[in-house]
Amino acid sequence: MSQTDQLGPFELYVLLAVAQLGGDAYGIRIRQDITARAGRDVAIGAVYATLGRLHRKGLVIFALSEPLPQPGGRSRKLYTMTSAGGRALRHSTQMLGQMMAGLDLSRNH
Repeated sequence: MSQTDQLGPFELYVLLAVAQLGGDAYGIRIRQDITARAGRDVAIGAVYATLGRLHRKGLVIFALSEPLPQPGGRSRKLYTMTSAGGRALRHSTQMLGQMMAGLDLSRNH
């Protein structure tokens, strides 16, 4: 197992959001997706830092969009999961499933 296969919890959230959003995965949308689906408010800086880390690991790539059709409109970095990102995502979710197999969370600890 390589280091790129090991995802931290927030890396997992961001990579799942990129996969969910498809071609519309950019910083603000990724943050909104995590907030909506995980019920967790996150700082946009944390999203961008994590996207940078995932890019360095080869798990996501990005392309610049056309500038927004408004005066001063800027381009967006649109992120896409790579095949290595898909493998890392499958590996992480399988490991979580294996670790949780047979676990009784109804008991008080």
